[in-house]
Amino acid sequence: MKPAFPVLLALLAVGLVTSAGGVGWLALHAPAEAASEPLPLPPDAPRLAEGADYERCLGLVRTDPDEARSFAEGWETKGGGEGARHCGALALLAADEPERAAERLEGLGRASQAGAAMRASLFAQAGQAWMMAGEAGRAYAAATMGLTLMPDDADLMLDRAVALGTLGRYADSMDDLDRVVALDPQRAEALVFRAAANRHLDRVEQAAADVGRALTLTPDNAEALLERGIIRQLKGDTAGAKADWQRTIALAPDSATADLAQQNLALNEAGPQRR
Repeated sequence: MKPAFPVLLALLAVGLVTSAGGVGWLALHAPAEAASEPLPLPPDAPRLAEGADYERCLGLVRTDPDEARSFAEGWETKGGGEGARHCGALALLAADEPERAAERLEGLGRASQAGAAMRASLFAQAGQAWMMAGEAGRAYAAATMGLTLMPDDADLMLDRAVALGTLGRYADSMDDLDRVVALDPQRAEALVFRAAANRHLDRVEQAAADVGRALTLTPDNAEALLERGIIRQLKGDTAGAKADWQRTIALAPDSATADLAQQNLALNEAGPQRR
């Protein structure tokens, strides 16, 4: 089970440089924008069902969510079971109804006869849907339920850390982030999120070290460059911050990350009186 990193980053936005002492976490700001990014669908996650109907329904989720929902409903009346309910929930998500999708995915996670890994995956999908709905508290709860089934799942730990950070619980998020990095020291997105958490805890040097490691691993990581720009601004390196944000825009010009970099550049140009 591995949630797609772009999904989380579509949901999350590294905060702008708004004052000398405060910059934002990877915080949920625009669930409607994020909804344009689909949750990872099977086969990216363990499969809840097999067969032609499941394949057809999932294909419709990607191309025609309304038709997928109708198909899933009809299939369920004919005994489609968990596969039909899963596809129906994903169709709701694709149709920009994340709250209803999250509730159904959670219900499936509780009631499914599938194994622990599949049930944890359902809670992971539910958690991401709750983030899309702007419900970080419920996303945290869903990730926690998944972790009761798969305690060493690094993806669920990362999801829960993101939810905690969105709730402003940066110190709590560090516990999960530290575990993820211990399990996979090469995981750049975990280092970026931990850098943001450290920054919010006024640990600027640790934040700089984490984002530096992330960029060593992935030099063209737009999110890491955005975060390093914020840290550089905090440390008084205005030119370095500007270079990082410009590079962010060049690497991901049509993304929410680029929009935030552009806003930071505008604030930077406006000077202290506008920040």
